[in-house]
This record gives sequence, structure tokens and C-alpha cells, in this order.
Amino acid sequence: MRTRVTDILGIEKPVVQGAMARIAGASLAAAVSEAGGLGVIACGGAPLEWVAQQVELAREKTSKPLGANVMLMDPNAAELARLLCDLGIDVVTTGAGSPSAFMGMWKEAGIKVVPVVASAALARRMERLGADAVVAEGTEAGGHVGELTTMALIPSVSRAVSIPVIGAGGIADGRGMLAAFALGAEGVQVGTRFLTVSECTVDDAYKQRVLDAKDSDTIVTGRGSGHPVRCLKNRFSRRVRQLELDASCADELEGLYVGSLRRAVEGDVDGGSVMAGQVAGLVSERGSAAEVVDRMVDEARRLGGGRLEALAALNAERAQLT
Repeated sequence: MRTRVTDILGIEKPVVQGAMARIAGASLAAAVSEAGGLGVIACGGAPLEWVAQQVELAREKTSKPLGANVMLMDPNAAELARLLCDLGIDVVTTGAGSPSAFMGMWKEAGIKVVPVVASAALARRMERLGADAVVAEGTEAGGHVGELTTMALIPSVSRAVSIPVIGAGGIADGRGMLAAFALGAEGVQVGTRFLTVSECTVDDAYKQRVLDAKDSDTIVTGRGSGHPVRCLKNRFSRRVRQLELDASCADELEGLYVGSLRRAVEGDVDGGSVMAGQVAGLVSERGSAAEVVDRMVDEARRLGGGRLEALAALNAERAQLT
């Protein structure tokens, strides 16, 4: 399946795996890339040695394009940006800031740069910086989120820029993929759906919580701090919400946050932050990364009458007139 996203990123199917911190390592990223999508190693908060190791391990599993994510608020962002050039990474996705300080270096190294954006204004800024594409991620997504829904954000961003838009937030199957294309996207980014696949290395208790989730089982914490995070409802998230209502509990709240994602990834799904998107209610299978990618594209094609490429071409044509 060919769109501008597949052409730019050098992949076979316009499916990008979301960068999930402490979750998306070599095993998952390599599996998604090998399946024809773009696997992304999540580097946020990780030691540089770990990043280098994961890229090396992923390269042993696949020769196809591989991505890495840089959280720009990370204290090690500058060192990580240079390391990814040395490692010959193919694509960098970014979040939590502007990649302007590193754009020239990445471009010189031949790296494609795809920032995640939560507004049309930010998307325009990224296009001016030289981004190759943007990920328009709605608030339905898991982890750190913005305010706009996917339904409102994708068409707003696709109207604002001429570079390709990758839709994200609430996409777990072919229906979501087709909807994203109808809204103006030429590819999709998927996170929560990959949490339960065999190549994802989170503890099985985390996977089971996602499989058991209903459509109303997510909650957003941290809105008052300016760093909202969507996760599954559990003892941890309920306690956080209680503490957020009491200004005198700031120290206790901060202590509760520390290591919360690590605890969940390692199996403490009651006392940790089980990050997942609203679409967790649609995830009911395990399987493999390849099965997720193949089924998503096949279902979207069937639902779209085999005309997804034509829809993507129309989106691209409209973008050129913007």
C-alpha cells in the first residue's frame, strides 16, 4: 500500500508504532518494522547505553527502516540526538518541545523527522522547521495527551500543512485507520493496540488489564500540572486524582508519580500508572505485531472498497493546494 507516508519513510504499510516509554524497545519496534510498518524505539528517560543496545538488537532482527523517539524535555536530549545520528537511525519522532536545535544535524545525517503535534499551529511551525511529516495525536491516546480530539485535530492539521499527516489517538483497527484517512491522514500511528502483542515486553498483568478494559476505563491525571496523562483506572490513578484536589498534598503527589510507569510495566497494575488510550476497550486479542499491522490494513481496505490509495492521493492533492 503506497501513500506519501510510505514513500517518505521507506516502509510498505502506513502504520507507525507509537513510542511508548519503558515499553517500546527492540523487540516490539523490530517486529513492527519487519511487518512492513515503522517500529519506533522509545528513548524517553532511557540511558544512552540502553538506546544504543536496543538499536543494535533491533538491527539484528530487521533490516527495514527503524525509528526512535526523542522527548525534547529530556535532560539528555542533545546527547541522544547526536547518538541517533551515529547509530544511523532512519526516522526520529519527537514530542514535548521543538526539535529546532537538532533539525539541521538530523537532516544532514539523512534522518526523516516526524514531530507529534497537538494543534494546527504547532503543525505549521514544524513544517516551517523542515519536518517531513507530522503525527496529529488526539486526546484519546494513552500517555501524555493534549486537549483536541482526533476527530477535530486531524482535519485541522491536514488543512494547515502540505506535508503528510499521520493520524493518532483512538486507532486500533481498520475502522480507525479508514476514519483517519477520511479525515485527512495518509498514515496512522498506533500504540495501545500493540501493548498486548507477543513482542511487547510489558508484564502479562499489564497486558491483561488492557484486554479486560472497557470503553470507559481510562482516566486523565495531571491536568492541573500541565502534564496530563491518560491511563487505566486503578488504585494509583484514583489516589492521584484525590491528591490533585488538595494543594497541601503536592509532595505526596510528586512521590506517587516517581517510578509509576516502571511499576506498572513490571507488573504492579494497581500501584502503577497503566498508560493506555481510550481505544483499550476495543483491544481483545493478543497475537503478533505482524497480525495487527496486516489485519488493520486489510480491514481498512475492505471497508474503503479498496480505494484507500485513492483517498490518500486526494488528501495529498488537497494539501498541495493549501
